[in-house]
Amino acid sequence: MSRSFSIAIFAFTGTFFAAFFVWPIWQILQGAVIDADGKITLAYILEVFANPIYLEGLRNAFMMGVFSTLLSFLIAMPLAFLADRYAFPGKALLTALVLIPIILPPFVGAMGIKQMLGQYGAVNALLTHAGLLTDGATIDWLGRGRFWGVVIMNALHLYPIFFLNLVAALANVDPAMEEAAENLGCRGFRRFRRVTYPLIRPGIFAGGTIVFIWSFTELGVPLIFDYTRVTSVQIFAGIRDIGANPFPFALVIVILLFTLLFYALGKGFFGKAHHAMMARATVARPPRRLSPAASWACSAIFLGVTLIAVLPHLGVLFISFSQDWYATVLPDSWTLENYELALGHSLTVSSIGNSLKYASLSAIVDIVLGVCIAYVVVRTRLPGRHILDSVAMLPLAIPGIVIAFGYLAMSREGKFFSFLNPLEDPTILLVIAYAVRRLPFMVRAAAAGFQQTSEEYEEAARNLGCPPAKAVIKITLPLISANILAGALLCFSFAMLEVSDSLILAQQQGFYPITKAIYELFQLMGDGRFLASALGVWAMLFLAVTIVAANTLLGKRFGAIFRF
Repeated sequence: MSRSFSIAIFAFTGTFFAAFFVWPIWQILQGAVIDADGKITLAYILEVFANPIYLEGLRNAFMMGVFSTLLSFLIAMPLAFLADRYAFPGKALLTALVLIPIILPPFVGAMGIKQMLGQYGAVNALLTHAGLLTDGATIDWLGRGRFWGVVIMNALHLYPIFFLNLVAALANVDPAMEEAAENLGCRGFRRFRRVTYPLIRPGIFAGGTIVFIWSFTELGVPLIFDYTRVTSVQIFAGIRDIGANPFPFALVIVILLFTLLFYALGKGFFGKAHHAMMARATVARPPRRLSPAASWACSAIFLGVTLIAVLPHLGVLFISFSQDWYATVLPDSWTLENYELALGHSLTVSSIGNSLKYASLSAIVDIVLGVCIAYVVVRTRLPGRHILDSVAMLPLAIPGIVIAFGYLAMSREGKFFSFLNPLEDPTILLVIAYAVRRLPFMVRAAAAGFQQTSEEYEEAARNLGCPPAKAVIKITLPLISANILAGALLCFSFAMLEVSDSLILAQQQGFYPITKAIYELFQLMGDGRFLASALGVWAMLFLAVTIVAANTLLGKRFGAIFRF
């Protein structure tokens, strides 16, 4: 492809990111540091650290991110080590089942947990039947345990991302280095701590960064658990007064600064490999055969973790089939009517159509931008191409709530982008928000395809008189179509169930996407939670199909989608 076309791609993508990534953040910054008289001030930001309510929200958000990341690591590390080193029955199926927890937004699973751990939920009913609680007595599990409820939900949802990165990192460890350490007497956990761990630290950083940022800024689960003393919920509550209250802007800037600070610290401590090693293992390590008892124990560990992780999903499933579920271990009666109503309710019918429209358009945007960016990064020697690659991956490091709030800020009355005001029609902003948030998946999927496809095919076509652009379209793109399709499936499916952007930007019922409809239904009295759960199950099944399809197309390269 010609150099001028590559430069044009660079300029176009740079303009796109300037308008819909840098500019929204700049608008937030202006709202946080410019007072009513138009003067620059740090008073609003400093007040965030002086106000005990805001300070408590930041502290809770930070601890939520830390403990969610730590718990995700403690779940994922043993699983990754077993998957990399040992052979056991059902390994292929069980490692695939690890992806189950990411097929549903955690805030939907939180509805199932709330049903089970509520004062008149399944757990208390089970304890009463077992004689551990007297009739009428209850334990308010989520009364004082909302924080840990959010942490556990985040960890059970996000540990697969850690797992994928750790499996890839362990696969790249050269067995010769561990064998050399063992020959020198360094064995067991000491060998892991002194040799293996330093070599996989970049993988820990890659997975840990995504898990921390998502947990630190999680909005849906705290809303479902009524956990209001956390920064993301405080920002969400401030949307109603966005025109007159500068503190939501200040909170967003503070959470953005903390996110970048944590990213930089993590990069410094974990992101750099300080030990020389081949890019990939020089010799593939065959999985070790274990005794039958040990092999089945490995399978049981995988299956047990998966069953625990899907408990919230089972709760949602049971709610969706129930007519009533109050103070009993299982629902009193079962029905399929909720599914029929969920697809016929005035709120859900339009939301399904809206989500299909928003997600489809955003996936098209991601395909065009992602393939172009990947081509420039992999196939050209254009100066600055690595900057383009880094910018394209930045949305993984920037919380969705920051981007969504930035779009609200830049589209207010009197602003340059006021014609995109989501209060009138959020379609364009939702499509762009979904596209920006999921573009890294498409870039990584397409880049993997270009890296594995020889340039000789394009060169041969050009030697026969085929123009460069036509050679790429006719020769290379068909060869990497599986990668493009896998990336598009991920972009589409995750856009269908995007939470932060949907809750913040969709303000009118006629434009609600699925996630906003689920949240609003859950707030309704009567059969609202049953319809919300049924709609959540429909969404879960849909996303499960797309995730499995993407994993099948990409195979072992699937983990690279969640790495930056």
